[in-house]
Amino acid sequence: MLNKTKIYITIMGLGLFLAITTNSVLAKKVIETKPTRQFQKIEQPLGLKLMVLTAGLGLIGAELWWFIFSKTKY
Repeated sequence: MLNKTKIYITIMGLGLFLAITTNSVLAKKVIETKPTRQFQKIEQPLGLKLMVLTAGLGLIGAELWWFIFSKTKY
């Protein structure tokens, strides 16, 4: 009868083997594919950029305020 150590070693070895062989197959597949322009740059309006910036800074400020000033004073 197999003990737990041998079972664990067998499972880990099988996992390592599958990881190595899968990575090499995927690497070959990536090399063989032709590069495509899948993503294109979309220019955003300045007003939208400023609105997102302001909202982000507001959320960061609210978080800092909550962490600093929400503690009860003893």
